[in-house]
Amino acid sequence: MKKKLVLPKFKDEDEERDFWSKLDLSEYFEPSDFVPVSFPNLKPTTRPISLRLPEYIIDRAKEKANAINIPYQSLLKRYIEKGLFTDK
Repeated sequence: MKKKLVLPKFKDEDEERDFWSKLDLSEYFEPSDFVPVSFPNLKPTTRPISLRLPEYIIDRAKEKANAINIPYQSLLKRYIEKGLFTDK
């Protein structure tokens, strides 16, 4: 650590934003100061979509999901992800 970072009391968010925008953190930290961290409970942002599927596909997904004891929508998300991100 090069020198200690002292944070002032901010009147409002604008003042704080201005402070951080002008601060050069390289004056306060060395690369060796940083340690790897993990966020195991961080979930990716999701957004609902509307997707029309034939009923037989939904029924089959529900059957398979029930057999492995997971929600059918989670199973469908896995299938979509697998189809998009695996090389064939």
